[in-house]
Amino acid sequence: MSGERVLAKLKALEEKHFILALLFAGWSLGNLDRFVMNYAVISITKDLQLSAASTGILLSSFFAGYALMQIPGGWLADRYGSRKVLLTAIIMWSIFTVLTGMAWSLASILIIRFLFGIGEGGYMPAGSKLIAQTFPFSERGRAMSIVLSSGAFLGIFSPIFATTMMSTIGWRMMFWIIGGIGIVLAAMFWYYIKDPKPVVEDVKEEGNHQQSTSLLQLLRYPIIWILFIASFSVNAINWGLLSWMPTYLVNVRGLELLELGWIAAIPGLSAIIGTFGAGYILDKLPKGKEYIYGIISAACVSILLYLMFKANSVTEFMIYQTIIMIFGAFIIIFLPTNVLKTVPSQIVGSTMGFVSFGGQLAGFVTPIAIGFIVELSRGSFDTAFWLLIGFAIICTLSFISLMIKDRDIHHI
Repeated sequence: MSGERVLAKLKALEEKHFILALLFAGWSLGNLDRFVMNYAVISITKDLQLSAASTGILLSSFFAGYALMQIPGGWLADRYGSRKVLLTAIIMWSIFTVLTGMAWSLASILIIRFLFGIGEGGYMPAGSKLIAQTFPFSERGRAMSIVLSSGAFLGIFSPIFATTMMSTIGWRMMFWIIGGIGIVLAAMFWYYIKDPKPVVEDVKEEGNHQQSTSLLQLLRYPIIWILFIASFSVNAINWGLLSWMPTYLVNVRGLELLELGWIAAIPGLSAIIGTFGAGYILDKLPKGKEYIYGIISAACVSILLYLMFKANSVTEFMIYQTIIMIFGAFIIIFLPTNVLKTVPSQIVGSTMGFVSFGGQLAGFVTPIAIGFIVELSRGSFDTAFWLLIGFAIICTLSFISLMIKDRDIHHI
């Protein structure tokens, strides 16, 4: 191999890893913007005098806009390129993060959070398309796991950051600072991110996807809908826990705010292990075996949720939640990785948007449902836990169906 070819390969390697680093940074900030609301809502509820039902609507308002933008965001990335969608997403969510800190009523913060969700909604479909355009088939699982691992890292950082900021400078200033960071990051994306040409040679795609396939054609296949249901189920559990557990631990288990921040960071450690482990395992598993791991993971989550519900102490409660994060990470990484390895790169944005729509729809439905359940139950979370256990069972059944329907993939 000539020296020029070696230098070209090294340059391409450096560029794709720098792109991955920026995508990771962007999704880290996106996660921070969302995660801190689960802690800020404790103070916001008091300042704006919100009921449990109103708090649930507030926690869900972001996901209403976010879910609505998943499919259009993916389509826009396929149509106009991932760069424009990524830039627009970061700029919009940064602006509405700042505006969150200016909210003065329930109506104002609901509108702001809804538009925040619209702004952020295109980031993941566009980022997924950029990964498909930049990384070969054999590396996409690990690349996606690295980007999504930002959620695990922020699971550690966000509770400590949010509770510390709220106790010192207040929730409003906290959102202003995060929004300012977003504007700086948008400038970096504008300067460094370009829409790559599909230079990655992918044997699987060349062999199976000679003809163009539209998203509407893909929706004829049951496996796409099963992925949608699986995404809805696992994200219902994820956002049910993330959005309401801080309030539950303070109001029911009696934790103080700063104490909550450090304790809630513990499950994030296990999520990091689960996320990176999942990306590595998914790239190494023989075809079809990943569904078995998915079935086992979802079944374990359902059992652990029940044990978590029945825990006699906060320590026992957090141990079960920590283990849930490991199994949940495999499921959350598997779903987008399955799309990246199955769907032709020309429409991966649209398809990812549809599957992600299921997950974000759950992010809208679950917090508001739990809010009404808690209010109707006069502060009890018992029924809410049974709701999450039910979603874990549905997720398990979805993976069983995916394994059975796997042969449909080969006809896409």
